[in-house]
Amino acid sequence: MKFLKSDRVRKLGSSHAGRIALVAIPAGLVAAGLMGGVAQGAVPVSFAVSGSQFQISASQLEGTGFSQYGGVTKDTEGTEHQVAIANIKSATLADLCQSVVTDTPLGKMGVLIKAGGNGTPASASDLQLGMTGLMGDATFGRIRIGVDASTVNTDAKGSAGDFAQDADTVSIKNLKQTAWSTQASVFTLTGMTMELTDGSQGCF
Repeated sequence: MKFLKSDRVRKLGSSHAGRIALVAIPAGLVAAGLMGGVAQGAVPVSFAVSGSQFQISASQLEGTGFSQYGGVTKDTEGTEHQVAIANIKSATLADLCQSVVTDTPLGKMGVLIKAGGNGTPASASDLQLGMTGLMGDATFGRIRIGVDASTVNTDAKGSAGDFAQDADTVSIKNLKQTAWSTQASVFTLTGMTMELTDGSQGCF
């Protein structure tokens, strides 16, 4: 099953490969006062997000063409949410899971989507994530840390003067992510299943 994107997001040399817990990246951006795009009102996505964050997990993500920088996104009420924006030109995700829980007049309701199992990963191109948390064991190839967000090596870029990093490749094992938004030019979900839940089931 393929999902085509909405409007493409505009604002949401080399070193040795680095292996880190990726959750430290967005936390480090905030702690170091590097979220300049937030103060400037830079918007990372081209649509208003819902009032609910959602979870994404995968046993393995492999990607090429990676960048990350800070920004904000807004919901329909105009409330701003700080996010770390990650771009991946091409990605595969094994054992992909996505879950969201919403309050309804009948109580909590959840949606649980799974794909990319049985050795056939899901895939995405021009993937962009507006996230608030990300954990996993990550390996970066030819990473550059501290580049200007307007000069990262991806089509999507941040605001001039903002802190960013980019890498030729990224590999993340045991990915766990909390996000406000995800979009891609094409998202192929192999072997997709979707079910409604009582809200007690999540990806992690």
